[in-house]
Amino acid sequence: MSAAPPVIRLRGAGCRFGGHEALGELDLTVHAGERVAVLGTSGAGKSTLLALLNGSLEPTTGTVEVFGEDPARLTAGQRRLLQRRIGSVSQDLALIEQVRVVHNVNAGRLGRWSTTRALTSLLWPRSLDVVRAALDRVDLGWALFERTERLSGGERQRVAIARLLVQEPELVVADEPVSGLDPVRAARVLSLFGALPTVRTVVVSLHQPALAREHCTRVVGLRQGRIVLDVPAAEATDEALHDLYELV
Repeated sequence: MSAAPPVIRLRGAGCRFGGHEALGELDLTVHAGERVAVLGTSGAGKSTLLALLNGSLEPTTGTVEVFGEDPARLTAGQRRLLQRRIGSVSQDLALIEQVRVVHNVNAGRLGRWSTTRALTSLLWPRSLDVVRAALDRVDLGWALFERTERLSGGERQRVAIARLLVQEPELVVADEPVSGLDPVRAARVLSLFGALPTVRTVVVSLHQPALAREHCTRVVGLRQGRIVLDVPAAEATDEALHDLYELV
C-alpha cells in the first residue's frame, strides 16, 4: 500500500433521502494513481457515491475525505480551493445551454480567474487556443462558437469533457461520462483521462464492464447501495460480475 495519504477516504459514509437509504455505510480508500471504475445497475448508488466524492453531497452518516480534507468542515473559500483540484462530470452535464460552446468550456478555468476576467470573457472569450485544443481532442473543434443548445446530446457530453480538460484537475470524478457516445469515442474519452498530465486519479461510473477492464486499474461494484465487489480490473470477469448485475 502507498505510504502517501489517500486521495479519497470514506469511513462509514452513507446517504439517506427521507426514508430511502441510497448508500449504506461505506468504507472506501483510493490512492493516487488509481483509475477506479464504479459498476452496478441503475439505482445501485453510483451517482450518489460520486456526488460524495466531488463534494456536491454531504453524507448523512460517517465521513468523506478528499485530499485529506472533509468538505463538510471547510469554509466556502476552502471548499472552492478544493474544488479546483477536482474535475467533475455529472449526468446533467451542468452546461449553460443558451451560451456558445467556448463559454461552457472556459467555465473549467473560472477557479483560476478573477471575477473581472471571468465577466469580460463573456464578451471577449479568453484562452481561445486552449479551448480549441480541448475541443479538438473530443472531435468538436468545429463547434467553438456554436450555441450549446444546438448540439446533440452526445456533442454536449463532449463539451463537458472539454471543460474538464481545460480545468487540469488532479482528481477526475465522472458520472457515466460516455453513456451517450459510440464505442470509439467512449474509448477515446476514457483514454484522455489517463493521458492528462495533471490527473493522477480517476473515479468513473460506467455501464460497460469491457471499458472498465480496458481503461481502469480497479473495479468497485455497488449493489443496493453497498460495495459487493472490489477487485483489480483484470479480475472483474463476467463470472465475477454476474451477481452484481443479477436482477433482485
